[in-house]
Amino acid sequence: MGAVFLMACQQNTKETQVASDKETQGAFPFILPKEKPNRPLSAAMERIYNNYQGPQPQDNELFSQFKYTELKGFDYNNYDGTISRRDPSKVILHNGKYYMWYTYRNTPTPPQGAQKSNDTIPSADWDLAEIWYATSTDGFTWEEQGVAIKRPEKPLVGWRSVTTTDILEWEGKYYLYYQGFMEASGKRGDDCPVAVSYADSPDGPWTPANKIIIPNGAEGEWDQYSIHDPYPLVHDGKIYIYYKSDFGEQPHKVRMQGLAIADNPLGPFKKHPLNPLITSGHETSLFPFKEGVAALVYKDGPEHNTIQYAKDWVNFEIASITELMPYASAPYVPDAFTNTTDGRGITWGIAHFINVTGDWNNFCSKLVRFDCDLSRDIHDPEMKEHRVNHRPDVYYRQGLSKKQLERINK
Repeated sequence: MGAVFLMACQQNTKETQVASDKETQGAFPFILPKEKPNRPLSAAMERIYNNYQGPQPQDNELFSQFKYTELKGFDYNNYDGTISRRDPSKVILHNGKYYMWYTYRNTPTPPQGAQKSNDTIPSADWDLAEIWYATSTDGFTWEEQGVAIKRPEKPLVGWRSVTTTDILEWEGKYYLYYQGFMEASGKRGDDCPVAVSYADSPDGPWTPANKIIIPNGAEGEWDQYSIHDPYPLVHDGKIYIYYKSDFGEQPHKVRMQGLAIADNPLGPFKKHPLNPLITSGHETSLFPFKEGVAALVYKDGPEHNTIQYAKDWVNFEIASITELMPYASAPYVPDAFTNTTDGRGITWGIAHFINVTGDWNNFCSKLVRFDCDLSRDIHDPEMKEHRVNHRPDVYYRQGLSKKQLERINK
């Protein structure tokens, strides 16, 4: 009883002191200080000074809006669902040209679901896919170069589909990491590990390692079924591959991000003991920033629509909250493989729009360019505006479902 009384007295003394300090200092100033003021602050005010790069979005180097531009140079067969391009890689610059790789599906029919799928009919938008690539001199108009990674013969990793690739440049060679499906997506979820192919040039030819590079976790572990969206960067002289896994049981599936590290591009990769490192997000999109790494966490989970930052490349904190983030964002990251401790950030990249016509019977995706100001080297006030103004039809398209209307009418 005495201990409880003592704690209560201490709490009252602390609250009295805070109130006294506030009375001495007066009310919070009319001009918001750029630096954290030496005065008692609420939890919300503590956050804007401790968690974010600046107290207002326009002062936050890790805050941006995103602008989108249609790409030229790609044909989608009138969006009938037979041709799809999605899940682009990071953009790299080589001999004056930008390169990107992506999941390419060209099938006789649109996706039909797992039960109707066969050797020619895809179950999902990424089933029966290959990895293709394209080049550009300006980032807006692209020239498709053709296939980079073909599906190997059964039973090699990826015989059913090779998808969702990303690029690594390491000691003069190039490595494409990708998901390798050994059965139609949807038969057991999206179960797959990570495979890799390598080349002396971004134009190939690509040699498959024909082995699993990052294996699924052991039974009962969070990543026991899937290692998705491998995203390589170079840090501390090592290859860091961030990845996503789906876990939990339907309909309460969870998506989180992990990390695997290796000294050699072909492995072995060791998973970080603190995995998962990011509790939200879908495709992982990261870039060096100052001494740490920033992540675009755009969909799924309690911290979606945030840009996060990890000074130590492991422990991520929310750096900003934004809108209209790019799906499957694949930025141009000039210092992705330089082992930098002074990351400069990004200004543009490629993403995708899924089900572009809204017709689920002709499902396909298309590549799109996004621009932003998440760079330490430019300052674009338009990208730092605080809100996106949508037209009314955007809101009406989010209307009540038939089931919701029935509930309300009751």
